[in-house]
Amino acid sequence: MKTIGLIGGMSWESSKLYYELINQKVKSKLGGFHSCKSILYTVDFEEIHRLQGEGDWDSLNKIMVNAAQSLEKAGAEIILICANTMHLCSEAIINNVSIPLLHIAEATGQAIVDKGVKKVALLGTKFTMEKDFYKELLTNKYNVEVLIPTATERDYIHEIIYGELVHGKFETTAREGYKEIISNLQKKGAEGVILGCTEIPLLISPNDVTIPTFNTTKIHAEQAVEWALLGERVLVNK
Repeated sequence: MKTIGLIGGMSWESSKLYYELINQKVKSKLGGFHSCKSILYTVDFEEIHRLQGEGDWDSLNKIMVNAAQSLEKAGAEIILICANTMHLCSEAIINNVSIPLLHIAEATGQAIVDKGVKKVALLGTKFTMEKDFYKELLTNKYNVEVLIPTATERDYIHEIIYGELVHGKFETTAREGYKEIISNLQKKGAEGVILGCTEIPLLISPNDVTIPTFNTTKIHAEQAVEWALLGERVLVNK
């Protein structure tokens, strides 16, 4: 079993889910008393959030590279960023460590293809929905068409993520609001929906919608285990 390095804390609500999912997957694969060899480096999300708001991605790159290098020095053999948005820093990490990075959009793209879905809705922070780092990978590498919510809907999704979900608040009102947005995107042709913020699967479950959901947290965590144990379907960047 190889050692997985996790950059967490964005937020810790979803980071603890990564740890749980990874170990559940290892136990299902190996049985007995097995758990995953892993190292968690937790950043201070207050600092991350502030720098995101300021648009200071140079400083964010430095923080994430430092985290990745620390994990490598500690013995990690692959890196996971336990967040969707912070994959904006993935190129900086790849260029500054010698171990591979498992990109969350790579793992998600393969899951979408496996499901036979050609057009998906993407929910996440405004960074994830509006910038190209996620959409272009899905379109260019996996030939998947990506739909995003309207500007008003994007504002609402973003505000709920930072105002509630990262603080561990999962309210019925927010759930209904997200469900309505997903329904609107479904009317525009979405065949599935990417829960493209690692906190959103804590709010929206497959039972809440009538199209397939792609839980990026679960997909990412379980793909990491496949790599750590078997080297199967390795989707890494190096």
